[in-house]
Amino acid sequence: MPETVDRLIHPQWIIPVVPEGVALEDHCLAIGGSRIRDLLPTAEALRKYPQQELIELPGHALLPGLINAHTHAAMSLLRGLADDLPLMTWLHEHIWPAEAKWVSEEFVYDGTQLAMAEMLRGGTTCFNDMYFFPDVTGRAAAAAGMRAVLGLILLDFPSVWAADADAYLHKGLEVHDQFRDTPLIHTAFAPHAPYSVSDAPLQRLRVLADELEIPVHIHLHETQDEIVQGLRDHGKRPLQRLQELGLLSPALVAVHMTQLEDREITQFAASGGHVVHCPESNLKLASGFCPVTRLLEAGVNLALGTDGAASNNDLDMFSEMRSAALLAKGVARDARALPAARALSMATIHGARALGIAGQTGSLEIGKSADLLAVDLQRLRSQPLYHPISQLVYTCGVEQVTQVWVAGRQLLRNGELTTLDQDRIIARAQQWRDKIAAG
Repeated sequence: MPETVDRLIHPQWIIPVVPEGVALEDHCLAIGGSRIRDLLPTAEALRKYPQQELIELPGHALLPGLINAHTHAAMSLLRGLADDLPLMTWLHEHIWPAEAKWVSEEFVYDGTQLAMAEMLRGGTTCFNDMYFFPDVTGRAAAAAGMRAVLGLILLDFPSVWAADADAYLHKGLEVHDQFRDTPLIHTAFAPHAPYSVSDAPLQRLRVLADELEIPVHIHLHETQDEIVQGLRDHGKRPLQRLQELGLLSPALVAVHMTQLEDREITQFAASGGHVVHCPESNLKLASGFCPVTRLLEAGVNLALGTDGAASNNDLDMFSEMRSAALLAKGVARDARALPAARALSMATIHGARALGIAGQTGSLEIGKSADLLAVDLQRLRSQPLYHPISQLVYTCGVEQVTQVWVAGRQLLRNGELTTLDQDRIIARAQQWRDKIAAG
């Protein structure tokens, strides 16, 4: 019996991402339920599926939903609160005090809705989060129909979420169990950073991550200060400490990685771990430059993330792709260092691989979830068009995203959100601003 097909999507170009660098013209994508059922030339599709709904998208490129591999979604409510400061000043004197005063379930729900609305309008269909109240983030994402990886956060110090490391791990396991059977919600352990989590909790987390077979998502080698602090407190660089604790493995998702020596790149590549590059946040906080070219040459899987809107200050993956490509060229002094097609892969399939969900999303392949976006390449800023993948990375803005689907469900239709109330989200964000600004 043939697979059930509900609709055909016929854009001008289909960018499957796998294989990399391919742009198919005059093809259709067939969707059945939540899955991609076929990818074939248009004439053949119309013969094979003559009775199905046909969605015509002239002048559009259809591509996999973008994957934001590192976010603090609820921190969208702190966007612009403390700009133009170095990381440790920003954290210790502004962000952490504000969080201590304001973070609650309500804060996380409203901030996550704001983040999701922005991401969906920009073509992001999946985000990997690290924040307090991950259960609330999970409920918000599930209600909106968005794919999310919930960070089961771990810290040594108390917060509104948990009192100590034992409580963080206990509550994290409860969140994992809560969403075990929720199709679009995944989990990962999320120890904040080597400087905020001690050895014993990290060792316990490693055992649990191995048992549950979920990733470990951590800020690592983000700044020179982190390296100095690691040498002072532990007598070794953070990466070496994690290796000795048994955390360097294919499960590790290391975010930032701006401070790396050649031997560490070799060591990390051998471990099979993944790196999430956050170029714009690193630039804004003057954290340093991730050695993208050297990591790629070593065979490391690189994904892309925005970081939180409090340090970026947006959740725009198109901008992140462009910044990553340009920055890599400048740092390497080689215009070929990070081509457009590889930047797009970093924002899609490489992110899926890092998060352990490449069997479900990240490329337009038969059997995968129908996580898609359509981009209008007829707009002024994308003309004239010679190479659609280059235009997607080097010219496109989020305003050109017109349609978004997650698991076959349309969450953005003709530029309008279908599952989130934008006016309410903006009103709530403004109410939070008034409260936070008043102190």
